[in-house]
Amino acid sequence: MSASVRLLQAKIHRATVTHADVNYIGSIAVPLSLLKKSGIVPLQEVEVWDVTNGERFATYVVGGKEGEIRVLGSAARRVALGDLIIIASFANVSLDDPALSRGAHEARLVFVDGANAETETRTVTSAHELWKL
Repeated sequence: MSASVRLLQAKIHRATVTHADVNYIGSIAVPLSLLKKSGIVPLQEVEVWDVTNGERFATYVVGGKEGEIRVLGSAARRVALGDLIIIASFANVSLDDPALSRGAHEARLVFVDGANAETETRTVTSAHELWKL
């Protein structure tokens, strides 16, 4: 059995929290268009990093309305309306994966504006990041 590493799969960068509701069973609702652009799928576990206040938490993602980022359940206590957040998903990749040894693992980064509309999408590879090591 091969060892694996957890690598970034996708990131929605600097989305704005539009709703926070503790009276919900939990999750984060993200517009389906952003999920499709990023490759994050409904019910997938994501990490959420609040750029405004430094909080971090994990939850699962569900499809939401365009322009809205809804933090639901107990996680709603960790954000405030208007906070900027990063939503990230990860993939476990085998150290034996040929793509990894070639530096070809890809992650999709989706950048959004203050209205949570996509402004840019980039794909980065592990090879692109190797120069930083």
